[in-house]
Amino acid sequence: MAEHGHISHGNSPAAWSCVGLLMVAAAIFMLAVILTSVVLAVIGGVLTVIALVLGKVLSLAGYGSTPPANPRVPRGVR
Repeated sequence: MAEHGHISHGNSPAAWSCVGLLMVAAAIFMLAVILTSVVLAVIGGVLTVIALVLGKVLSLAGYGSTPPANPRVPRGVR
């Protein structure tokens, strides 16, 4: 895919873990709205925070995507 200008799209264990847990949290939030449950909404919120922290910790531990070596790509783009 690099020949089409796509770099990495964040394909890393850190990104997959974060997104997977965020999808579970979104499903719990969906159930909280359908069932009008405050408890499920709080659980979904806690899982959201855990997912974001997990993604950042795994990224800092070296499981995130590495910046491209291509000098034509701006620094903030991965």
